[in-house]
Amino acid sequence: MTFGRPGAGSPVALDPRLVAELWISLASLLRSYTAVHGLHSNREAAVELTAEKITVRHGEKWLRLIRNHAILTWTRENGSMGTMELTEAGTLRSGTQDEAMDLVAEQWARDLMLKSSQLESHGSE
Repeated sequence: MTFGRPGAGSPVALDPRLVAELWISLASLLRSYTAVHGLHSNREAAVELTAEKITVRHGEKWLRLIRNHAILTWTRENGSMGTMELTEAGTLRSGTQDEAMDLVAEQWARDLMLKSSQLESHGSE
């Protein structure tokens, strides 16, 4: 169950069809952003989608997202992991903070596609 932001604040279950559409959209965003980040270096990532799992692989780097209704558990090749929630507004909620799904997908794609030295130089700009 999730809590709707507008209105009385009573528990509102997200429509499974909406959750499925948001899940497909997240996979599409990951495909697009990994493609963009690999353009100039002729690199590409493999994105695999099922009803409950998205896996993105590039070389030895990978990201796995497991979905249980609107709850997503993400895991990286280095063992880091976390949980986020898909919201009715199309954002990803982590704790009390909501982030736009496209911004989260772009960050994951950048981390997967860029080499460590490229990430460091982008972070210092």
